[in-house]
Amino acid sequence: MSSMFGARGRRSILFVAAMLSCVAVGIVVDHVALAQQPGIKRTMLLRADDPASPKYEAVMAIAEIAPGAMSGKHRHPGIEVAYVLDGSVIIEHAGKAPVTVNAGEAIENEGEAHNARNTGTKPVKILAVYLVEKGKPLAEAVP
Repeated sequence: MSSMFGARGRRSILFVAAMLSCVAVGIVVDHVALAQQPGIKRTMLLRADDPASPKYEAVMAIAEIAPGAMSGKHRHPGIEVAYVLDGSVIIEHAGKAPVTVNAGEAIENEGEAHNARNTGTKPVKILAVYLVEKGKPLAEAVP
């Protein structure tokens, strides 16, 4: 692992793993819903400072996308790692073929504009962790 990620990468991976562990044992903080869009519900679970850099923070949230709904084209000012808990979602990036991500699969995005679309018949539920600059919004709409 040391040759693949370097010291900063290992710290970030350990930080994300620690946050996921907190949720697994039931430590859920600040159940505030993020800015809502029709057909998508975002619930913030946890917000924590990045110990490797005081300029960044990690934010964990659950996104639920209703059948037939989409997130709208947006980007995150940092890194997003996500895990599909239930359902199936199509991720669309400009200039790339759409990718279907099913329950049990992970998604990684480093600031690219994208859209998440649920074409299924049941809601899709996604656990997302964002490593973003403090003071910036978690998501920014992209025209």
